Amino acid sequence: MTDPRDHLLSWLRDVHAAEEQAIKMLSSFARRIENYPELKARIEQHVTETQRQSERVRECLRRHGSDASTLKDTGTKLMGLGQGLSGIFTSDEIIKGVLASYTFEQMEIASYKILVAAARRLGDAETARVCEEILQEELAMAGWLESRFGELTGKFFDLEADESVTAKH
Repeated sequence: MTDPRDHLLSWLRDVHAAEEQAIKMLSSFARRIENYPELKARIEQHVTETQRQSERVRECLRRHGSDASTLKDTGTKLMGLGQGLSGIFTSDEIIKGVLASYTFEQMEIASYKILVAAARRLGDAETARVCEEILQEELAMAGWLESRFGELTGKFFDLEADESVTAKH
């Protein structure tokens, strides 16, 4: 039988790798945004939050005498780079990027909810606190994106109708 703390550490390494993937994916996406300044600013803000989140998760691992998985981090960074570049080839990159970002936020939200529950069950109040704080940031980002689906879609259509600019990004 696996020690429950081993599961907690494994899940922390998984979420750390996901944060590293998000940094690559969001940074790549933000660099290409031209005609959606509010979205660009919010994505860039979330990249900074995500960098802090990654470090905070790594600190939780270190408190347990562990560290992030280099293999997982490298693999997910490469996936994030690929995801970030995939929109280059679509005519609706901005919409696909928002969709991918929102979907990724939902996965992170679920991961942090599980981590909070696991840490509480194991009596690890500090990890539960850190994960709860990060969860709130992820919920805020997902909520921000969701509240702007209509606005961003409308702006995309407006820009598509204007041949002097690109709606793509």
